[in-house]
Amino acid sequence: MSTFPDYYALLGVSKTATTDEIRQAYKKESLRTHPDRLTKATVEERKVATEKFQAVADAYYVLSDPSRRSEYDILYRTKAGNKSSDPGSSQNFFSQFANMFAGASTGAGTGAGPHGAMPGHQPDANGVFADVFEELLRPEVERVVPWWSYLGAACGAGLGFIIANIPGVMVGAYAGNRLGAIRDAKGKSVAVVFLSLGGSQKAAILRALALKVLGSAGM
Repeated sequence: MSTFPDYYALLGVSKTATTDEIRQAYKKESLRTHPDRLTKATVEERKVATEKFQAVADAYYVLSDPSRRSEYDILYRTKAGNKSSDPGSSQNFFSQFANMFAGASTGAGTGAGPHGAMPGHQPDANGVFADVFEELLRPEVERVVPWWSYLGAACGAGLGFIIANIPGVMVGAYAGNRLGAIRDAKGKSVAVVFLSLGGSQKAAILRALALKVLGSAGM
């Protein structure tokens, strides 16, 4: 018989935890287990981290929404002695019971929606992470990827110099930078930009987030 996932244990919270406590616990656990922090990990180590990261996202998705949590708690009380914090149990849980969430609410910030999960499906771990961390991710992402802003400034400066020498450089660089900034921002969510970054850039951003949330990048 497959074990039942103990989402409270996975997040390290009590069964009476508030929604805010669950959110804070998710932030800490997701940063600790995010596979992109493991830049020098072996394939096996990265696989283990990815499974734990997904299970932590599952736990937040279920416990952060009152309707999903209520449905989960009904099952939780019937699984005495058969609960586990093993990440594999979460995947089994969604394959068996995800449809019971089909009628649950999908309010903002609960991990549902475009980056979360469709009712009856396991949530996308990266999407849940981006939703919860959007406020903290945005300045970190914008700090490292204004490619079009830089390119626009360089091209504008060159064109400005051709037209009006040094004054033209200043005007052209500013105009090009603003046009590039529009290109950087247009149609790109924080999640999309973050996921498109290279491994070293993502690791640097995650370390910065860890400093803010955990107090130590090594945690």
